[in-house]
Amino acid sequence: MSDRRELSRAELVRRRRAQRTLNEFEQTARRAPKPIVPVTSRTSTLAVTSKPRRVAKPRRFNVALGLPGILLHRPNISIPRLHANWRIISGIIALLLGAAIYLALTLPYFFVPAATVLSNNRLSTEEINAVLGLTGQSIFIVQPQDVETRLLMNYPELLSAEVKVYLPNHVYVTVSERQPVILWQVGEGYTWIDQAGVAFRPRGFVDALVPVIALDEPPAGAGLDPLGPPPYMQKELVDAILALSPLVPAGSTMTFDSADGLGWADPRGWKVSFGTSAIDMPLRMLVYQSLVDSLNARGRLPEIINVVHADAPFYRLADNAIEDSTEEIVSSGQ
Repeated sequence: MSDRRELSRAELVRRRRAQRTLNEFEQTARRAPKPIVPVTSRTSTLAVTSKPRRVAKPRRFNVALGLPGILLHRPNISIPRLHANWRIISGIIALLLGAAIYLALTLPYFFVPAATVLSNNRLSTEEINAVLGLTGQSIFIVQPQDVETRLLMNYPELLSAEVKVYLPNHVYVTVSERQPVILWQVGEGYTWIDQAGVAFRPRGFVDALVPVIALDEPPAGAGLDPLGPPPYMQKELVDAILALSPLVPAGSTMTFDSADGLGWADPRGWKVSFGTSAIDMPLRMLVYQSLVDSLNARGRLPEIINVVHADAPFYRLADNAIEDSTEEIVSSGQ
């Protein structure tokens, strides 16, 4: 006991640390793996081949229910795997599309009963449907552009046509009719003329038309619309007729011939000619009125008054005397 008392506290701590280190070394030596003894093979080396991988069989489970002799087996359910075959799939899709097309073309639900016509005044709905020929057809074979072209080609009195198709079987046709301004008479027949010079069949009655009796064919106009009818006469001639119409005296009718153009037989006993140009028509009308006033003031009765050229008008008196009226017009104008 005297020896323990002689050891100081620091020595005791150092002794415990040395003992702990020694214990750790012993544990590490015990855990270290032993060296592997080299094995020398006396046989020749064989080539290693990979064995085919075995498919794991489904495991079998037995469940005990606590009763003697009763076991519950897991049901063996196998789900078949579907392999996609594009030929079969494409064939099914083709059959479905064929069936859909067949039903669309044959089902009465998609048949057009009749087209609904809008904005028509003189042209009846029955006449338009007769030309369209859509009654009883499938809505899927209606081509709006072809229907519009067919309608405009058959009815020149239509200025425009718009066709719209709606499912299941509705067709709407909106038309715009030409407005006549001239009643053009040739012999015993007559036709209507619109502002563009297009002629079309009269339908019903339209007030305030300018009647014109034609002795010859008018100069044909140039068509700008390939779908529309060609103009029957030039637009310039239409403008000239409309400009002259207020000057036609009561009881007279405007006439047209290829030699002198537009004119009429005045009830006072002379025939007047104005030509076909509408460019200086107001000036020619002023010259004509000045000539009439001058002749009436002098008490002379003309037989012919020609103002086809505004700068060179002339008249012929009833006694077949021809006088140049240029000086008289200037003097009367002054």
